[in-house]
Amino acid sequence: MAGGIGSRFWPMSRTAYPKQFLDFLGLGRTLIQQTYDRFLALCPPENILVVTNAQYAPLVRKQLPDLADHQILLEPSRRNTAPCVAYANHVIAKRDPEARIIVAPSDHLVLKEEAFHATVDLALRQATSSDCLVTLGIMPSRPDTGYGYIQFTEESGTVNPRV
Repeated sequence: MAGGIGSRFWPMSRTAYPKQFLDFLGLGRTLIQQTYDRFLALCPPENILVVTNAQYAPLVRKQLPDLADHQILLEPSRRNTAPCVAYANHVIAKRDPEARIIVAPSDHLVLKEEAFHATVDLALRQATSSDCLVTLGIMPSRPDTGYGYIQFTEESGTVNPRV
């Protein structure tokens, strides 16, 4: 998902050039490029799709030049996460009704890449074997109304707070 305006990172992140297109760490790779690289370790490049809007499509094409046009899905309108995910799932289901789908923001900072890959691999195996939805999240360090929370019980599955 790469359609957000990055308002929490103003003034660095602007509506015309939001945070997913910025190199915050000075690594020579923007957040969306780091996300793309992270998922190359999990699936073939042709299976990576980016959902964005018409305003950001040129930035996606510039920063991820290996993506074909059909890998960039343009949201009909910007309506936040749930409609974005629903739209992407609709498009993917038409292309491959048996696809396993990973939904990820394009602006996450993941410092423990190997642990992330292992956790996503475990989640995919769990989703496949149990035909279920798996949600990944981090343990919050403080209350924040800007983020959602996941409630779980130990019996609901594997809990790995170390990623």
